[in-house]
Amino acid sequence: MTIQEIQQLEDFFTQAGKQQVPIYLNQATIITDYAHFLESHFMPLKLNPDAKVNLPLIHRLKMLKLLIESNA
Repeated sequence: MTIQEIQQLEDFFTQAGKQQVPIYLNQATIITDYAHFLESHFMPLKLNPDAKVNLPLIHRLKMLKLLIESNA
């Protein structure tokens, strides 16, 4: 994922505003602190966007984006 793609994702979440919690991404992933979730996912991506260890972070962010878009 490029820095530009990360920025576009971050811009989306900024424009979407704070979401009500809890948010259930799947049976094993429940977001209870929205701001912390975003911060803890974007920080490692910005530091090392090409690291394979960050793939689950990207996946969860994209799932959350789809969920927000579908509920808009």
